[in-house]
Amino acid sequence: MTPLLLLHGALGSAGQFEALVPLLPAGRPVYALNFPGHGGVPTDEPFSMEYFSSAILRFLDETGHPQADIFGYSMGGYVALYTAWKHPGRVGRIMTLGTKMDWSPDIAAGMNRMFDPEKIKAKVPHFAGLLAKTHAPLDWESVCRNTAGFLHDLGEGKGLPAGAFARIGCPVTVGWGELDNVVLLEESRAAAEALPEGRLEIFSGFKHPIEQVDFVLLAERLREFFR
Repeated sequence: MTPLLLLHGALGSAGQFEALVPLLPAGRPVYALNFPGHGGVPTDEPFSMEYFSSAILRFLDETGHPQADIFGYSMGGYVALYTAWKHPGRVGRIMTLGTKMDWSPDIAAGMNRMFDPEKIKAKVPHFAGLLAKTHAPLDWESVCRNTAGFLHDLGEGKGLPAGAFARIGCPVTVGWGELDNVVLLEESRAAAEALPEGRLEIFSGFKHPIEQVDFVLLAERLREFFR
């Protein structure tokens, strides 16, 4: 049976889906993955789309699954789309939520301000403590710096190239939360329209942080889309 993979966002981990997994059907395999360098999983390479995508393929090979359906939150959704573009036979269906689709040097620079570990420690020490716990025994500050480098590269064109969306043939639901202050509705709609089998779904009341998402409603939509 085709498994469902849950992919986390930047600075996140598989633990973000702990409350979601029990709400999904028990009749199919569901895996929440940690990208390399996250959730305590060691890394020896800089973060990149190719590196994260390769981690998905490696997991599928190790578990004996030729293909997977994917729910990707934020960064996880972008990696899912990249994987479907580069390796179309390995991805069946995709749902994204809160995924930034439009990248430029200015956008990346603006977002990178949120990943400065010194600012995080000074302004939101509680979040710093949470990151330390999430990524232990890794150094959470290194996770932040590696993420900043990753986003810089996306801004420099090292993500999905122009025209890539048109070559992703699997069914894709682009999810956008109406209260998301990170991702624009316009970029989500443009991506959905560029995908041959894309559709836009607006989630009423959803903010960007996955911790503030209604998992009961999200699980309902996942069950409908991936049935």
